[in-house]
Amino acid sequence: MKDEYDFSQGERGKFYRPNASHNIPLYLDSDVMEFLAKRSRDQGIEPRELANQMLKKDIEIVQAAERTSK
Repeated sequence: MKDEYDFSQGERGKFYRPNASHNIPLYLDSDVMEFLAKRSRDQGIEPRELANQMLKKDIEIVQAAERTSK
């Protein structure tokens, strides 16, 4: 690394995008990935799609349980 950097020609916010969305990588345990791979292959869909379907169902279950516990 240099001791000093010259930012005098820099432009603040040049690459800032207020509505940008970021996809965060999600690392699964190998047994979970194997399950998703086999199940999605059997259903003819991508593992990503199957994982999203399963997570959305879990979210619905959690939200329903929260509503009934109040």
